[in-house]
Amino acid sequence: MRMERSQPAVVVAIECVASSSKAEEWGGGGEVLQTGDVVEEIKIGASPTVRYPFKGGKGGLMKMLHTSFKKGDTSIHVKVRRGRDECAELQACIVPHEAGGKRQYVLRSIHDPNYAVGFVDKMESECIELQGTRSSRVVCALSKAQLQDGYVAYPWEKKMREGLSIPNSSVFLSMLILPKALDRSASRYHSLEDTLARANAWLECAQMSGVPVQFMNVQTEALLTKISGETASATVNSGSLSDLSNLSNASLYGFEDYHGVDIGVVKAVRLWYTAAAGEMPIEIQLKEDDTKLGFAISRTDEGFIYVQSVIDDDQDKEVPSTRSGLRDLYKEARAASKLLVISRVANQKVLPWSVSTLGAIRCFDTVSLSQKLSLHRHACKPILLHVLMWDKPGTNTNVMPRFVPPPHPLTQPLPLPLPEPEIAEGFSFDDTEDETQGRLERDTAGDISFRFHNFATPNNWV
Repeated sequence: MRMERSQPAVVVAIECVASSSKAEEWGGGGEVLQTGDVVEEIKIGASPTVRYPFKGGKGGLMKMLHTSFKKGDTSIHVKVRRGRDECAELQACIVPHEAGGKRQYVLRSIHDPNYAVGFVDKMESECIELQGTRSSRVVCALSKAQLQDGYVAYPWEKKMREGLSIPNSSVFLSMLILPKALDRSASRYHSLEDTLARANAWLECAQMSGVPVQFMNVQTEALLTKISGETASATVNSGSLSDLSNLSNASLYGFEDYHGVDIGVVKAVRLWYTAAAGEMPIEIQLKEDDTKLGFAISRTDEGFIYVQSVIDDDQDKEVPSTRSGLRDLYKEARAASKLLVISRVANQKVLPWSVSTLGAIRCFDTVSLSQKLSLHRHACKPILLHVLMWDKPGTNTNVMPRFVPPPHPLTQPLPLPLPEPEIAEGFSFDDTEDETQGRLERDTAGDISFRFHNFATPNNWV
């Protein structure tokens, strides 16, 4: 039975500071304390019960809780009044409330560690209003409710190993296109619109040549560089916020410091794309008596390496390309007017990845790849390739890229022979003794990139 007393101006009330996982506060029962309940008495451990009125209000109770907590006496029993005749009790422990400040404590329920309450000084009329209806208490709690966030551990290594179609490697492919320089000193660049147009042309031409890729996204990418002198004065004209719009289509702009402009920002374009229908792994198993792999590789103008041609089996013996299914897949690609593009070798991406300020595409050369594949054959080590897959028949009938087969080597002027590449001792690059010696032709992608041609056969075999 509650104490009879004159109505005071201020009472110590309960305030919910952590929601219960059991959602009991608004269940209509008296099992937990509710915001607005008036504290009638508290008992800490074996200490005597302290009843209303509390000297010093909330501040006095905080001093009491602080003293008990320092002694290690954290068990507390609280009895509250709700409305006219309803009472509720809470068995809890005293814990510091870091968010409330120094020497501030809350009571955490021993039955539900997720539920905690604190003390607050309130007018009794406010408490009565809070206790008036269930809906009013819900609205009050809703106004104070906050979503909590935090960090949780995540098994990245396991997820990347088991959750990806190609372990530890993404299916997101991209090409970084730098703005093209207007002069040899690279102090002037074409506009951002020009860079976007070149990115668009690269993707469109790749699709038209038969490369089975699809557009995903395009974005500008800021790259820091060092500029000074004429470059800075020619490219930085932004003196106020109103001039920032002039930089929207600029490929190079800078920042000023006390010594002049020395930090430049180059606007490159990152083009994101993906395989039209994913990537398919092909494992080529090799035997001791294999003399050739049975397929030739080449490269498109856009830097994609693809299977240029395959050969038929030698009488009763299947070549590795037939055993692995590569020959059948190549024929399916031809029938679909697509190129059989090699995207990975031993899980390493062999796709083009950037365009320089001179307009050269950085990609893998076919000579080093041919040598690596031939070394696999001589060592009888399996070859794991991934190829880009195309849409299944009938899934995309609106747009059908045109397949343009590469020109036959004999239809072009023969290049001057260059020095043969260095071959490891005891290793022959030719598959058979009767095959014609190969020649190297400089590729258009750069001085250090070459393409292997064998003019005695229609394709470049490995």
